[in-house]
Formats: sequence, C-alpha cells, structure tokens
Amino acid sequence: MRPYPKILQVFRIQTRRPIALSRAFSTCRPMAQEYKIKDLSSLDLSPGAKKEVEVEGIENGKVLLVNVKGKIQAVGAKCTHYGAPLVKGVLTSEGRLTCPWHGACFNAKTGDVEDAPALDHLPVFQVAERNGAVYLTGEEAAVKGSRRKPNIKCAAASGAQKEKVVVVGGGSGTLGLVEGLREKGYKGPLTVISNEGYYPIDRTKLSKALMTDLSKLTWRDKSWYESGSVQFIESEVTGVDFNDRYVTTDDGKKVEYTKLVLATGGTPRRLPLQGFKVLDNIFTLRSVHDTRKIVNAIGEKGKKIVVIGSSFIGIELAVATASDNQVTVVGMEKVPLERVLGEKVGAGLQKALEGKGVKFYMGASVDKAEPDTSNPSNVGAVYLKDGTKLDADLVVLGVGVAPATGFLQNNKAVQLEKDGSLKTDDTYTVAGLKDVYAIGDIATFPYNGPGGDGTHIRIEHWNVAQQSGRIVANHIVDPSSKPEHFIPIFWSALGAQLRYCGNTIPGFDDIIVDGDPTENKFIAYYTNGDTVVAMASMGRDPAMAQSAELMRVNKMLTKTQIQEGMSVL
Repeated sequence: MRPYPKILQVFRIQTRRPIALSRAFSTCRPMAQEYKIKDLSSLDLSPGAKKEVEVEGIENGKVLLVNVKGKIQAVGAKCTHYGAPLVKGVLTSEGRLTCPWHGACFNAKTGDVEDAPALDHLPVFQVAERNGAVYLTGEEAAVKGSRRKPNIKCAAASGAQKEKVVVVGGGSGTLGLVEGLREKGYKGPLTVISNEGYYPIDRTKLSKALMTDLSKLTWRDKSWYESGSVQFIESEVTGVDFNDRYVTTDDGKKVEYTKLVLATGGTPRRLPLQGFKVLDNIFTLRSVHDTRKIVNAIGEKGKKIVVIGSSFIGIELAVATASDNQVTVVGMEKVPLERVLGEKVGAGLQKALEGKGVKFYMGASVDKAEPDTSNPSNVGAVYLKDGTKLDADLVVLGVGVAPATGFLQNNKAVQLEKDGSLKTDDTYTVAGLKDVYAIGDIATFPYNGPGGDGTHIRIEHWNVAQQSGRIVANHIVDPSSKPEHFIPIFWSALGAQLRYCGNTIPGFDDIIVDGDPTENKFIAYYTNGDTVVAMASMGRDPAMAQSAELMRVNKMLTKTQIQEGMSVL
C-alpha cells in the first residue's frame, strides 16, 4: 500500500480506619552530570524527528533525542507503562509522543503524561553540541530508569479545609484522579473508600496472566499514598445522601464530602441457570481474590476448563491457561470477539487460537451445570442446549459486567440509566447532581471520537477509566478548564498482542482488512459510511498509535482513501 501523506510528524489496609501518615523525606538529590552521547558528532535532527542514542558511561543507558519545533532535547527512551521503545512510537509536529504498544502519550517538551495508561512522566535532559561531540546533562538514575514519578507530596491535609474530596472505589480511575489532584495542587483532605482490600492494581494482568502477587500488581505502595496524604478506608459504601453530602458505609459510618467521585467499576454477571448459583468451582474474574481462587482450582494443571463467554476476558483467560490445560470456550456469537472485531477478524483469531489447543463451541447456548459425580459440591459438567456435554473441573464466566451502582438503586436523588450506569457530561459530572462525578465503567459519557458526535456511551477500558479520573481532577482544581478530547484505546493478549483504538458502539457497516488475522499480522479498519470509527491491529506497530493520533485531530483516513491504497503507516 502506498504510504499516507505525513500528517503526523497493597498490602494491608486498616479496616475502617485511616492509614496513619508518618514519613520524612530527604531533601538531598543526586547531582546532575554531563555525559557524552556515543557515536554522535552533531545535533542534526530535523523538526518532528526522533532518534534513540546511547549514553557513554552508563550501562544500558539510552535516551531519545527529539526535535519539537526546532528545539532538540532528550527524553527517556522507554515508555513508563511497560517499557516499550518510544523510538518505534509516533511523534507529532506539536510534540505528542505516543507509545507504539498501548497508546500512552507524553509531551515531548516537558515529559509529562498526556494520555493513559502511563502513570510516570518521562525525564527530560538538556543536550549540547561541542567540539565535534554531543553531551547530555542529567542524573544516571534518570537515564537508566527512563521515568519521573509525579510529585504528589502533600502535608497532612486538615479536616477543617473547605474542600473534602471523597472517592468511592479503588481502581484505575481512582489512581488517575488521586495523582491528578495532588499534582495539580489540590491540598485538601482526600479520602478513598474501597472494598477490595488493596491499593489500585494493574487489573489487566489478572485475565492476561492470572497474576496473584500483589507486590507485582499494585502500581504504588503504601508509602506513596502516605506521601500525598491520601486516606484509604477499607469499607463498603451502602448509600449516598446527595443533599447533606455524605456517604454511608456498611458499619454505619458517615463520611462527609464537598466533591464526590464515584468510581465503583463493574460487577461480573452470572448465569441464572440451573447449577450455576450453587456449585463450587464456578468463577468470575474481576479481582485478585477471584484470580487466586481460579489458580488454586487449577492447581497442578491438566484441568478441564470451560470458559463461558467469547469476549476479551474469556478469550484472554483461555489463552493464559491453554498450554497446560484442556480449555473449551463457549460463545453465543458466530466467532469469538465478533461484536467488537467483526466476523472476518474473529474467525481468523479463532483459527490461530485453535492451533494453540483452545477448543470452541460457537453459536451455542448454555443449558445448565451439573455436579461432579465424585464430589457433588463441585461442578462436573456444563450442558449446552443442543445436549452437548462438556466435562469441567472448573468453569469461568466471562459474560460481561454490570455497573456497580447497586448502592444507588433506590436513591431518589439520582436516575440510573437502563444498564445501571450514571449519565454524565464531558467533565464526568453526573446529570442532575452538583459536585458529583462518575468515572470508569459506571459512566455513560458523550463520545466525540470519529462517528461519535456526542453520543452517550459506556466504555469498559482501563485507559478510559484512568483518563476520566484525570479529567475530573482537572475540573475539580480548575472548573473553567475544558476537557481534553481523547481516543479510547485498549489492548488484549490473544496469543499475540491485539491493539485497538476508536469505538464501534455507535455502529459500523463495513470492515476493511489489510493482512491475515490467522497469521496475527493485520490492520482492520471499521467504517460507518466513509468514516473510519475504529481500527485494530496485530504485528503492525505503530499502526494503532498512528491511527489514534489521526483520529484525535480529525485527520484519520477515510474508507475511500484506504480502498484507494493509502495506509496509516
């Protein structure tokens, strides 16, 4: 395909008691030093260009040279999310540097995070050309670490302060909100009420890798939140009084607020069918507690695992367990992931996964679960409506999630949407309520990406939750600020890394596939009329990062242009 014109250049929480705050910080910092850049004699880099270089005297020390509007400097070479090489990402003429893997975006001039899922900023280094060589000024640790943590340090906030922000929920959105508030100068009390029993984790690793070690899952440790005077309370919120501005917990406590952020996430759906409510070894997957139960049930491997549901959670879990177990996926669609990726892409991915040992029963409906003959308390088989019997040592349900808003079900001050979510405006302020926000899985918000035109939709993506938290932080600190438009991005481990940007909830009527999904190397464009509303790719980086940026600035290729041979790469 001919190229597209260059438009783009944790722990243990004290139950129902606040975590104590006591930590002293040293004011001493390492001194910056000057280092020579290896094999570079001049700063010959055109505007909008980037180049990875080695730093002499620092083992494995690399930085990324960038030219933004004529100014050349160096930033960290690796994305602070999962360490992707940023030289393979996308740098725009305006200085937005996007990771090729998961869409994290940084300001190449300041190093600051602009889009999730990255949490830490990039370090920035000054460079100078002298006597036929190029030198960098910076600290060795910053070069090697390729990250700069946000400054959330805040002295113990007084309860007498005028503002009191309370957050209900402890996921990705909460993390984005908390760090955003402190970084942007909010100094008042900040309380998080969560029932999970741990600080915010990288939830994506639960289904993709069945990880259970909190030390490897939590993004920040206890001391991090202490440094920002963030009070965590482990409890279940049972109600909200929106008039008198307080939330109630399951132990009868009242927590007052001036600003309330609801970030309760989703509740996994269960099947209202015979056996599914009473038999053991039937699991959902949402928390570390769920993952531990699944891992314990698998035990020494070699188990018969039935996964019900052929969307991303179910397929990711099937991939994660297929090498050591007999895994069967049951789905109602013609092919797995059909609703999001379409039939052609789904069929190709199914064929690739069958090659890895995953068995599929598609276009199938579940009838019941029967007990194990040797242990009647456990599940022993799943029956489909056509009579097919699937032996099972354990069953995992991946049949979707519902917004976790049960505590608002009978609250007359708020109106829930049909799916149980909360309708918001573009600042994530809940409709009809003052100083109340909803973020993440429970928010139905106006989507202004390609084809969206302000349609209210709900998106269950990690980066959407985190980004909505940052937007709310901006609005709390500066109510006059205009929300930044962003493009939803997600990724999935399906034997190979699938990357996706945009959204098809408003609908798509055609798919253009460049490449072969069975080979895990393709780009798929989802179109509505002549508008490309979403794209998915495997093995074609940085196609997703490039597409997301084109969508953001309303310059994405049209269906006609793609059919004429243009490419985002």
